[in-house]
Amino acid sequence: MYYVYVLHSEKDKGLYIGCTKDLKRRFSEHNEGRSKSTKNRAPFTLIYYEAFILNSDARIREQYLKSGYGREQLKSILKNLFNKRGL
Repeated sequence: MYYVYVLHSEKDKGLYIGCTKDLKRRFSEHNEGRSKSTKNRAPFTLIYYEAFILNSDARIREQYLKSGYGREQLKSILKNLFNKRGL
C-alpha cells in the first residue's frame, strides 16, 4: 500500500502533505527531525491519510492535495477539525 498523508505542525500550525509506502516510519521521521523538508516544524499530528494500491495513483493524489483545489477539498473534508484548530 501507498499512503498520502497530511500532518499538522504543532509548532507553526501549518500543514504538510506527503506520500510514502511506510506511514508509521515516515511519521516518526517527521517528528524526530529526520526529514529535511520538515526538520524545524516538529512536533506533528497525523490528521488525515488515504491508502492506494499503486504508487502512481498516490502521487497523483498527493499533487492534487497540494494544489489550491486540493487544499479546498481538504478543508471541506476536515471542516470540523480545521475549525477546532483554527486552520
